[in-house]
Amino acid sequence: MSTPATTKSTAPPPQGDGVAQPGGAQVARALLDGVRRNMRQYGMLLALGLIVLLFQVWTGGDLLLPRNVSNLVLQNSYILILAIGMMMVIISGHIDLSVGSLMALVGGVGAVLMVEHHLSWPVAVVLALLLGAVAGALQGFFIAYVGIPSFIVTLAGMLLFRGLTEIFLQGQTLGPFPEGLQKIANGFLPEAGPQTNYHNLTLLLGLGLIAFVVFQEVRDRRRQREFALESLPTSLFALKVTALAAAVLVTTLLLASYKGAPVVLLILAVLLVGFGYVMRNAVIGRHVYAVGGNLPAAKLSGVKDKKVTFAVFLNMGMLAALAGLVFAARFNAASPKAGVNFELEAIAAAFIGGASMSGGVGTVTGAIIGGLVLGVLNNGMNLVGVGTDWQQVIKGLVLLAAVGFDVWNRRRAGV
Repeated sequence: MSTPATTKSTAPPPQGDGVAQPGGAQVARALLDGVRRNMRQYGMLLALGLIVLLFQVWTGGDLLLPRNVSNLVLQNSYILILAIGMMMVIISGHIDLSVGSLMALVGGVGAVLMVEHHLSWPVAVVLALLLGAVAGALQGFFIAYVGIPSFIVTLAGMLLFRGLTEIFLQGQTLGPFPEGLQKIANGFLPEAGPQTNYHNLTLLLGLGLIAFVVFQEVRDRRRQREFALESLPTSLFALKVTALAAAVLVTTLLLASYKGAPVVLLILAVLLVGFGYVMRNAVIGRHVYAVGGNLPAAKLSGVKDKKVTFAVFLNMGMLAALAGLVFAARFNAASPKAGVNFELEAIAAAFIGGASMSGGVGTVTGAIIGGLVLGVLNNGMNLVGVGTDWQQVIKGLVLLAAVGFDVWNRRRAGV
C-alpha cells in the first residue's frame, strides 16, 4: 500500500495546458459570473453601443458626424432632464403622467412673463421653477398625505396643466424669448485659449470628466471591498473603466471639433453628478430606494415614507419646469401643444435604463442611458428615412424588450 502512495505523491505535475487551464478556467468563470450578475446594470449600455454602431454603418458614418452629435444632445436634452426625475419617481414606486403638460404650462407662463410683461428672463426662470415646484408639491401632497394613487393624481394633473396652458396662451404660440434664455438651450461654451483645431474649453472639461469617472469608479470599488460587498472582477472592472473613458473621450473630441460643448450639456452633467451622488450616498436617496423596494420594512425601519414621496414629486415638478424652459427656449416659442407625450418618452427612458415596475431599482445614470437609446434610435431612423409610423413600432418593441428582460432577470434571481 505504501508503494502506490509514494508513486502518486512523487508523480510529475501536469505539463502545458494541465497547469494553466484551471487558472484560466477560473478567471473565465469569474468573468462570466460577473457579467451575469451585472447584465441588468450594463446590458443597456452595451445595447446603446451596438445601436450606435449599427446606425453608424447604416447611415454611412453620418450618425457620428460632429454636427449630428451636437444636435443629438440639443434635441434630447429636455427628455433626459425629465428622465432623471422620472427615474426617481419610479424607484419610489410611483409614476408621473403630468410632466409633459407641466412642461407646457411652465413654458407658457414663462412666455407670458417675458414676452407680454417684459420681465427679465433670470427672474422669470426662477418664478417658473417655483411654479413647477408648487405643482409637484401639490401632487405629492395628494399622493403622500391624502393617499390617492399617483396614477390618478398625475392623470388629473396632466389634464389640469394642459387646460391651464391653453388658458394662459389663449390657444396661440407666444414668442420670441430673450437671447440670454435662448443660449441656455441652443448656445455653446465660449472659445478660450490659443487657436487650435478643437474647442479648448471642451477638451479640458472632457479630460476632467474622464478623471472624475475613473476616480468615482475606483472609489466605489474600494468602498464595496471595504464593506465586503459584491464587486466586479478585476478584469471586468478594468474593461468597464476603459470603455467609459473611451466613450467620454470620443464624445469630447466630436463635440470639440464642431462648436464645443452645448451649454445644456453642462446642465445635464450637473444634474447627473448631483442626483447620482444623492441617490448613492445621501440619506434621502437610500430612503427613496427603501420606500420603493419594501414599503412596510421601510416604515418599520423609521423611514418617513410620506415625506420621501412628497420630496420626490416636488423634485419632479422642478425638473419638469426646467425641461419646459429648455424646450421653449430651444424652439424660441411657447406652444399649447408643447410636451405632448413627453411623459411617455421619460417613462420609457427610465424603464429602458433599468428601472423596475415594482420600484426600488434603478440609477440616475441608467435614466440617461435609456434616454440616449431612444434619442439615437430617433436620430438614426430619421437619417435613414424610416417613417414615423415604423419609428413608433420599433421604439415600442425596444421598450417591451427592456421590460421583458427585467421580468426574466427577476424570475431568474428568484425575486
